[in-house]
Amino acid sequence: MRFGIIAAVADFVPVCKAADIPAGTGTVIDADGVEIAVFNTEGVFHALENACASGGSIGEGKLRGHVVTCPLDGETYDVRTGISPISDAIFVRHFDVRLNKLGEVLVRLEPTEDEDDQL
Repeated sequence: MRFGIIAAVADFVPVCKAADIPAGTGTVIDADGVEIAVFNTEGVFHALENACASGGSIGEGKLRGHVVTCPLDGETYDVRTGISPISDAIFVRHFDVRLNKLGEVLVRLEPTEDEDDQL
């Protein structure tokens, strides 16, 4: 899915409509050339890099609670952090997410503040 990005507010860009991602699901979005996985966990949205180390598409994985399973190798990631519940040495990039008054999901296409020092 490609969502036209018109303007960024404080480095956040709109990537989709919140209504496009039902609770308990995720989707893959091309956000200004960056492929991300966006998840809706009971009305709270999260965004991760859409690339498991195996090459699997995290956004196409099964979401249970706050944990998504890579459909290719079964690796799991907490959508709130991008870190595997099994080992903190296994992780993908996590992006900050906001919703605006128009019902759009906005994503900051830079690593979260905590990850800036790690990269």
